[in-house]
Amino acid sequence: MSEIILGVSGGIASYKSAELLRLFTESGHSVRVVPTVSALNFVGAATWEALSGKPVQTGVFERIDEVMHVRIGQGADLLVVAPATANLLAKAAHGLADDLLTNTLLIVRCPVIFVPAMHTEMWENAATQANVETLRSRGHIVVEPAVGRLTGKDSGKGRLPDPAHIYSLALQVLERSGKGEDLAGYRVVVSAGGTREYLDPVRFLGNRSSGRQGLAIAEAAAARGAHVTVIAANVALPAPAGVDMIPVVSTEELRQQMHAASADADVIVMAAAPADFRPATRANTKIKKTATGSTPEITLVENPDILVELVRARTHKRPVIVGFAAETGDDNASVLEHAQAKLERKGCDLLVVNDVGAGRAFEQADNEAVILGSDGSVEHVPFGPKIGLAHAIWDAVSQRLDES
Repeated sequence: MSEIILGVSGGIASYKSAELLRLFTESGHSVRVVPTVSALNFVGAATWEALSGKPVQTGVFERIDEVMHVRIGQGADLLVVAPATANLLAKAAHGLADDLLTNTLLIVRCPVIFVPAMHTEMWENAATQANVETLRSRGHIVVEPAVGRLTGKDSGKGRLPDPAHIYSLALQVLERSGKGEDLAGYRVVVSAGGTREYLDPVRFLGNRSSGRQGLAIAEAAAARGAHVTVIAANVALPAPAGVDMIPVVSTEELRQQMHAASADADVIVMAAAPADFRPATRANTKIKKTATGSTPEITLVENPDILVELVRARTHKRPVIVGFAAETGDDNASVLEHAQAKLERKGCDLLVVNDVGAGRAFEQADNEAVILGSDGSVEHVPFGPKIGLAHAIWDAVSQRLDES
């Protein structure tokens, strides 16, 4: 059982933190809620005490004989601030301590996750962004806000991520306790899903990639402190907490967004499955059967190789580039022989190889793979949850970041 501090600052999204608290306590964790005074205007102390089973205080002069910020701070395994307002982020970035929560932030030596929630203009303000970068540079995890309905009629970036996604992120951080946020300060771009090349307004050439593995890779990177952008091709799954997700449809759209997002990236992971070919022309109306039963001829042209382009575009050792290969063996070579040839052909640093001949990888919750390195390394990752493979990939990437 872990000792968790749930900090709650004064934003309308604080009511969602009650669900996050419930998820922590029902899974057996001990949670101390530390709200700010303004947070209690949204959710009262009685609610937090009833759900956590612990008393709630906001100031350092309550129960002063116990020096609460020291006592709870030194014993914490994780501190999550959700929601984190612009005001709270500013205080944390500048080391201000005028209540129990901000004093506790200066005491803890455990991982800290800030989950911002505010209006879009406040999140995008230069002061807020500078404070976020300061906190990230210190190894803290600052989750990217979700996009959606805000207060009133407004929508945009600044919404608190779903509590279940925050909970999932927090569990990964707890599991990695003591290993550090080795991706803190790094910018990561991950592609996920499968592209679609439309023949007409109804039909398309595509593949079975659901984007699960790409999103798991993104989630794991966020849990390790990275600033993560996902270029998602036809992914129906929600974005993990702490991740910016940009939707695309075709290979060309994926290509354009990957180049744009990767301009200042430290790591690129091409986990998406782009279509190798597209129709030479796209019909404006649905292609219909004819009375004669004749079959239409479809001419295909080759799509650009996005991974090769990204490798060629870099001028130094950065970014570290990871490719994926969904392979099957044949009479000419085994899965690994095909993959080794692809690694040499593509020129990436790491290639994650999936044997898809046994019906694994696509649309599954679990996966197994072999991670090939351009330095000749070979790592077998046994069958298990995709998040486990994701962390194995980041372990390999982190080693190369240290070397570059």
